[in-house]
Amino acid sequence: MDFQIALLLAQDGITNGAIYALLALALVLVFAVTRVIFIPQGEFVAYGALTLVMIQAGTVPATLWLLVGAGVLAAVVDARGALHSGQKGRLVGVLAWNAGYPLGLAALLYLLPLATLPLAVQVLLALLVIVPMGPLMYRLIYQPIAAAPVLILLIISVAVHVGMVGMGLLFFGAEGSRTPAFSEARFDLGPMMVTGQTIWVVVASIVLIIALYQFFGRTIYGKALRATAMNRNGARLMGISPALAGRLTFLLAALIGALSGVLIAPITTIYYDTGFLIGLKGFVAAIVGGLASYPIAAAGAVLVGLLEAFSSFWASAYKEVIVFTLIIPVLLWRSLTSHHVEEEE
Repeated sequence: MDFQIALLLAQDGITNGAIYALLALALVLVFAVTRVIFIPQGEFVAYGALTLVMIQAGTVPATLWLLVGAGVLAAVVDARGALHSGQKGRLVGVLAWNAGYPLGLAALLYLLPLATLPLAVQVLLALLVIVPMGPLMYRLIYQPIAAAPVLILLIISVAVHVGMVGMGLLFFGAEGSRTPAFSEARFDLGPMMVTGQTIWVVVASIVLIIALYQFFGRTIYGKALRATAMNRNGARLMGISPALAGRLTFLLAALIGALSGVLIAPITTIYYDTGFLIGLKGFVAAIVGGLASYPIAAAGAVLVGLLEAFSSFWASAYKEVIVFTLIIPVLLWRSLTSHHVEEEE
């Protein structure tokens, strides 16, 4: 290995680490607010990328029907709850958001010439299809068992992951796909060449992290999520709805996952099950942060990206093993330095 190869590997590691950082932040956020270890986070990466592929091919994405089905089912559940509690005034809002939005989006996608739209509009449409699946997933799957132990929530997450992988195979097929790069520009920085897509990934990740920081520090909803993450019972006593906090958290997680998929689709071939491995590497970074610290999780994500890149040079056959082995010393160190705390009821 010479200096130029080391620079190229570092560039790849930082690019991958930026994506892992986003996923790690989403995993930490979901666990802190809802106690859910969100195994399906990676599936939103694959769904976002492959939905964009279908839109660019001029095809109405198959994931749209998953959104419509989930929306209609959530509308039925919420409408039944509103009628049972005597809150008939909520019916219009419930039906408009849960059922009206997916059906309206379906009509829009059928009317638009998807293949000839500008790239920015295609990306926006892909996000509009995938991101609402987050709060709908929470409403249908996690909200009814929100008070369950963490182990039960983990088992449910594994089941949701398996289901989403199976539906991904049905929606997208077994073939992998890529999307065109956002930019074909190339820049020479001394001995290293940096592509425009790499800059897009890193800059977009930094902008999103800063936006999340501002959201949590300056908005009412962001402060509500922080309060829920710090003390769920205290936040509930102060009037913060756990259901609203959960839906908003899953909305942000779905946004981060889908946007990450859109960003990496031009760099690597995405298959229906690619998201699982990417999500696991984000999970390793989240474990480094103890599923609690956002800055340490982001730093751990960059470490994971660099370790993966250099491992692919020295021992490419074992790079995944080396990355996941990073969990062992971290867990060992945390088990020796932290005190056991009973799970909050």
